[in-house]
Amino acid sequence: MNTISWADFEKVEIRTGTIINAEPFEKAKKPAYQLTIDFGKLGIKRSSAQLTKLYEPAELIGKQIVAVVNFPPKQIANFMSECLVLGSVDADGTVTLLQTERAVENGLRIS
Repeated sequence: MNTISWADFEKVEIRTGTIINAEPFEKAKKPAYQLTIDFGKLGIKRSSAQLTKLYEPAELIGKQIVAVVNFPPKQIANFMSECLVLGSVDADGTVTLLQTERAVENGLRIS
């Protein structure tokens, strides 16, 4: 495992957000959803997330998640992903979302 400095970690903006829309991403190479996420004062951002093994689009709406919001936008097929939704990934690639333990304000920083 590589180590990073505290200063490096402080550069990563991990924030809370609530999924307000989720749709199948038909043009993705691997099964994924296109998510629209409300980050409060930081605004609305979109993300592509490979969550199809454990989640249906309708059950994702309203979930409060954590995401990295200061990566540069990344084009995936015909979609621009603006943040990275965080989850744990098991050996077969199944992603389990990281979520807040209780509802908090959207946009709060995770530290």
